[in-house]
Amino acid sequence: MNNKQDYITPVTAKNLSDLFYERVKRSANKVAYRYYDDSSECWKDLTWLEISKKVELWHNAFRHEGLVKGDRVAIMMRNSPDWVIFDQAAYSLGLVVVPIYTNDRTENIRYILENANVKIFYIEDPSICKELLADEALFDEQGLNDLLRIVTHQSITDYNNSHLVQVDKWLPSYTETIERVNIEPDELATIVYTSGTTGRPKGVMLSHNNIFYNAHSAAIFRDFNSSDTFLSFLPLSHMFERTAGYYTPMIIGCKVAYARSIEKLGEDLISISPTVLVTVPRIFERVYNKIHDKLSKKSAIARGLFKLAVTVGWHRFLFQQKRQHWHPKLLLWPVLNKLVAGKILAKLGGNLQLAVSGGAPLAPEIAKTFIGLGLTITQGYGLTETSPIVSTNKLNDNEPFSVGQTMKYVSVKLGKNDELLVKGPTVMLGYWGNEAATKEVIDTDGWFHTGDKAKIENDHIYITGRLKEIIVLSNGEKVPPSDIEMAISSDPLFEQVIVIGEAKPFLTVIITVEENSWQEFATSQSVSTDESSLQLKAIKSVFLERINKRLDAFPGYAKIIRAHIVIKPWVIEDGLITPTLKLKRAKIHEKYAQEITELYHGH
Repeated sequence: MNNKQDYITPVTAKNLSDLFYERVKRSANKVAYRYYDDSSECWKDLTWLEISKKVELWHNAFRHEGLVKGDRVAIMMRNSPDWVIFDQAAYSLGLVVVPIYTNDRTENIRYILENANVKIFYIEDPSICKELLADEALFDEQGLNDLLRIVTHQSITDYNNSHLVQVDKWLPSYTETIERVNIEPDELATIVYTSGTTGRPKGVMLSHNNIFYNAHSAAIFRDFNSSDTFLSFLPLSHMFERTAGYYTPMIIGCKVAYARSIEKLGEDLISISPTVLVTVPRIFERVYNKIHDKLSKKSAIARGLFKLAVTVGWHRFLFQQKRQHWHPKLLLWPVLNKLVAGKILAKLGGNLQLAVSGGAPLAPEIAKTFIGLGLTITQGYGLTETSPIVSTNKLNDNEPFSVGQTMKYVSVKLGKNDELLVKGPTVMLGYWGNEAATKEVIDTDGWFHTGDKAKIENDHIYITGRLKEIIVLSNGEKVPPSDIEMAISSDPLFEQVIVIGEAKPFLTVIITVEENSWQEFATSQSVSTDESSLQLKAIKSVFLERINKRLDAFPGYAKIIRAHIVIKPWVIEDGLITPTLKLKRAKIHEKYAQEITELYHGH
């Protein structure tokens, strides 16, 4: 077991470049990263020393382009060792890293490149930027005139653009002298454009100190082992994965494996058998729905055993947390673990010791199910502007329905309307080129205003809603849409849910269906699986019944009166959800404006 005194601290290394080189010095021949090599169709390892050699090549390539401290360089790649190499090479020269989501839209990509005055843009596949590269005016005086080079990981044979170069031809053939620059802790490290649910993204400026202190507080959260393996699948363009799944393991000195994709996550969990997973609730929701879908086809005995396993496991968890007394039913756990819980957790790799869930609240029933099955889940809370982690549950005081206690170095308090305010060295420097927006969220005393409503009990933070996301019905009743959406989406048939009702007499929903469940449902109702079946009165009636069955615990005014159901899911490419799978409410309202009008027709 690692001693926390062996972790690299913000005192030992004053910036993120120092952090990397200190880790190389301490762990040169240890495996740092594992990735899947498509050409050989197998998993490969890279040591810290091997990574450092590649960083040196990139360092010199940046120098050859004449880049100087403070210049911005952007990366748009899937998670891989190349992401780390680019990041660390940039830091070694004091460059500012601008991450861009691989599935972002062309208009957003161009906006970010222009807004941050990016000099070098590293992309995985030029086809991703096909529209951007096809723009003949891209590099003229009215376009991206600061952009010197677009470096691509894959072949560029189909593109005729003098600014475009393949990485193998751009990198020097040998390592030259490394000339790392001095970087003070409070200097700008990265500009992260928020994938906001409304409007243009804002560039969040985070310093080396902001990120380092946050990653260090995550590292000391529990006794991580240097032999731990993190499985990384959330985009590194998002600060949750970047801090918790990249810088934190570097502080600890453990290994990170990169999943091939969300679609192959199940296979990769079994192949890698990670001990730590940084994740979002949507992943648990999908697994939960699959479990219950399979259970619905099994015998009453099988369903009873599953329910008993969760019940006994949950009591076991509460007993371990000293919130429940011992009970004789706990003697059943070894058998239930063997027959039920162990088999389910084996599909998550069989070695998962900790799943850190953030980005959105995890439904209580889903949290209770997985914790009851023996999986250690700690919910947390944070924002890009706070680097990002504000709080998380401690293992010995884990209240799954809260977002935990504040991290080290972080202070919180409740402001007007119970808004959660955050202060400390992890709060951003401000928004890039937008002082007015910065002043709107950081007051004169240095408190960052999160926009989230909260309560604090026994040092645990409970997020109770968004200040701007409360639906107020025309009768004055207030409804938190996320709670209703979470309840409805616990039905395996429903993939995505958005509640409508602001200033309306009643609530309605727009829902996308889960493909496999929809096909089975349509077959069971003897209707076709195309969109037209959703207009049948009988089908609409069954859907409303299923929807409202999930809302029994809500007040009467929170029931759903009408629903518009669609088959095609909302995707990032359409601009309807963020890369962390959050709904872009304004965009969805805009897309379905006519349908929403029809939902309230006659009322």
